[in-house]
Amino acid sequence: MGRVQRQNRPKNVILQKMLTEMKLRGFTNATYKTYLFNTQKFLEWYKKDPEEAELEDIKEYLAELVDDEKSFKSIALIKSAILFLYNEIWGKSYKIKTPKTTKSIPVVLSQKEIKKIIDCEDNHRNKTIICFFYSSGIRLSELINMKWSELDLNEKIAWIREGKGKKHRMVILSNKLISCLKNLMNDGKMPKGYLFPGRISDRIAPRTVEYIVTNAALKAGIKKKVHVHTLRHSFATHLLENGVDIRKIQKLLGHSNLATTQIYTTVSGAQLKEISSPLDNL
Repeated sequence: MGRVQRQNRPKNVILQKMLTEMKLRGFTNATYKTYLFNTQKFLEWYKKDPEEAELEDIKEYLAELVDDEKSFKSIALIKSAILFLYNEIWGKSYKIKTPKTTKSIPVVLSQKEIKKIIDCEDNHRNKTIICFFYSSGIRLSELINMKWSELDLNEKIAWIREGKGKKHRMVILSNKLISCLKNLMNDGKMPKGYLFPGRISDRIAPRTVEYIVTNAALKAGIKKKVHVHTLRHSFATHLLENGVDIRKIQKLLGHSNLATTQIYTTVSGAQLKEISSPLDNL
């Protein structure tokens, strides 16, 4: 007797089940959106009952993406999203090998370039945002969610509550950043709510922050591609060049794995430049 044909489950029900599971596991909002978007694309491509899809069906879909010249990094992410549905939600044990993605070396600014960017920004709030990134090395999402109550200006620290991976950590505040923050206060009193409120919502929008950083770099005449994360990379690299232990940098950045932090050892060239070539010893 043939297999009974099941009625296709509505895609929105499947995606909602995925979303619930990801929330319970503490995934970030960015991961929700990426996984749901890529899974929905696969479900639209497959057209049949999604739970009936076999390993070869998923492989065929990914192979088509290769033909469409999708990067291996993108394909690896799409694969992870689809396999989360099949393995974690529906209990399959699908495994797919895709090419390993090479970690690109991040763009890092010199301290002179950082100073030019800060000096070229006339708006005080925008200048404070740029200084905050370079002073502490925090992520974009962490800056947006930072509240005044999480600052301790006397101790020169700030607390990040539930950063990436739902972890808490401490970051450092420079004297220059503290001066900028005090100028944002009213009559020297610590305000309530988010550090950088938005015009429409209670906190500043990610796109607004990205624009502030990239626009300041353009005004400063920086030729490199500068994004918010460039300031984080520069923060870590400059600490390493100044002799700060890499494990301390790992803590400040909120990296779970030291290997993630060690990419900055390939970026920093300060100590390598001090090595004399053996040719000069002849």
